[in-house]
Amino acid sequence: MCGRFVMTHPPDALARIFDAQPDNDLPEGPNYNVCPTVQVHAVTNADGTRRLQSLRWGFVTFWAKALNDGPLLINARAETIVEKPTFRDAAKKRRCVIPASGFYEWTKDAEGNRLPWFIHPPDDAPLAFAGIWQVWDKGEAPVTTCAIVTCAANDTMGRIHHRMPVILDGKDVARWLGETDDPAAPLMRPAPEDSLGMYRVDPAVNSNRASGPGLIAPLDTA
Repeated sequence: MCGRFVMTHPPDALARIFDAQPDNDLPEGPNYNVCPTVQVHAVTNADGTRRLQSLRWGFVTFWAKALNDGPLLINARAETIVEKPTFRDAAKKRRCVIPASGFYEWTKDAEGNRLPWFIHPPDDAPLAFAGIWQVWDKGEAPVTTCAIVTCAANDTMGRIHHRMPVILDGKDVARWLGETDDPAAPLMRPAPEDSLGMYRVDPAVNSNRASGPGLIAPLDTA
């Protein structure tokens, strides 16, 4: 799964990298501890124009009576996304890209303590998570929500967790956004083995209230 990530790239850089028109209400950053239900950056193309938007992380179905009605849907499994009524329509019609500078995952030691890892790209380019989005309009104002698509982990990531986000190659962003006639389903696969680095970080990030660049500093485990 993907339950926490990092965003250090400024909006103007994201707009340039993804060739998208930025909205005016984008999340402030950097954010070294992006948690569910906060606003996140997302690239969409619903009207023929790529937009860099602010979406609420936590997919809310159109039939939900409240934002907190039902489970918190931060991830959608690639294996069942086109079958489940919750995600099926969005997977076909409302796909997005959620940029990230890296993400966290956890292992446990013999005593059951949660040990956080930071997983990151090998260079300064942001990761492009495959996502889906949905407008929930049962409240006072419409809220556009999103979820990150996950798949089985590759062998490298599998040493930490059995799932990972679907990470798109740059050349596949247009395809995922529906800008080409090519099917998107084949893109929902594990990232190449050499596409990510990872290292242990301080357990401070176990708290969703933690913040600051120290969260991604390598932990001295000697």
